[in-house]
Amino acid sequence: MDIKTAAALRRLRLVSGPEAISFLVLLVCSVLKRTTDFNAVPVMGAVHGFLFVLYVLFWADAWNRAKWSPGTAAFYFLMSVLPAGGFFAERRLKREAEDAVIASRARKEGVVNA
Repeated sequence: MDIKTAAALRRLRLVSGPEAISFLVLLVCSVLKRTTDFNAVPVMGAVHGFLFVLYVLFWADAWNRAKWSPGTAAFYFLMSVLPAGGFFAERRLKREAEDAVIASRARKEGVVNA
């Protein structure tokens, strides 16, 4: 994995957690708007919208650079529209990055021909 691919995956991983948190907070704000006089939906909607757009941009960049299969790309996109999906995406991206580092070190040391 080259450095640009690793950077694209890292950006996607770093935005997936905050995007998931903002989605959950937006859902709570929506419930509070309907049940109380508290209305933070316009603010949280804007925050979540910004983070969602960042996630989609970083997802498209990572898909292009990492040469994901359509199934993998669909999985990561689906994780962006599920309320807690960003947490699962972040965990899986972290695991893939660690596996890539291990494979890179193994190739460098001549242990495997991967």
